[in-house]
Amino acid sequence: MTIKSVLFDFDGTLADTLPLSFKAFREVFLKYENKLLTDEEIIETFGPTEEEIIENNIFNKDLVNEAIEYYYVIFEKHFHEMVTMPQEILDLLKELTLLHIKMSIITNKSRKCLDICLKNLGITDFFITTIAGDEVTLPKPDPEGIYRSIHMMNLRSDEVVFVGDSNADITAGKSANILTIGAHWFGTVQNTEFSIEPDHIFTRTEELKSFIKEL
Repeated sequence: MTIKSVLFDFDGTLADTLPLSFKAFREVFLKYENKLLTDEEIIETFGPTEEEIIENNIFNKDLVNEAIEYYYVIFEKHFHEMVTMPQEILDLLKELTLLHIKMSIITNKSRKCLDICLKNLGITDFFITTIAGDEVTLPKPDPEGIYRSIHMMNLRSDEVVFVGDSNADITAGKSANILTIGAHWFGTVQNTEFSIEPDHIFTRTEELKSFIKEL
């Protein structure tokens, strides 16, 4: 078995952006719905893009666009305060690049939100492709994004692994019949326990690097 590509989820896998997302959603729902949501309650809304989550949970539809803009105001305002580029993730991306491993991101984030993150973290150029949640018909746990990424890179399923921190990631990978890696190297992840067992669970990026080298 030879691995030629690593597909990554984004939130909780490549960057510890979940606390910032929680803050932005919490402020939106507090302002527009007068509800103070816990992290767990916010996670329960995950699946659609940020825009769709807000649209689905704001009662007054006339305020949806305003609420979405407010989300991004909060997200960008607090980005550098709450999100940093971990050296171990940067080292991982650099080493995989040196190994000529093609990398892709498959996320349920919106294109706008993903681009904000990649630009601010300075890691855009590491990835051959990035597929956002509003660029597929069916987001994860559906494997559409995985299939599209594999096709774009002209690879076979047995040449690819998918790395993510959520049940949706592992389900999507299993549905696409590719090797799945549960990423638990950040303090905040979507699922601390997987309902569907990944092929491997790594708590340090070094484990992923060693695994890819062995294959």
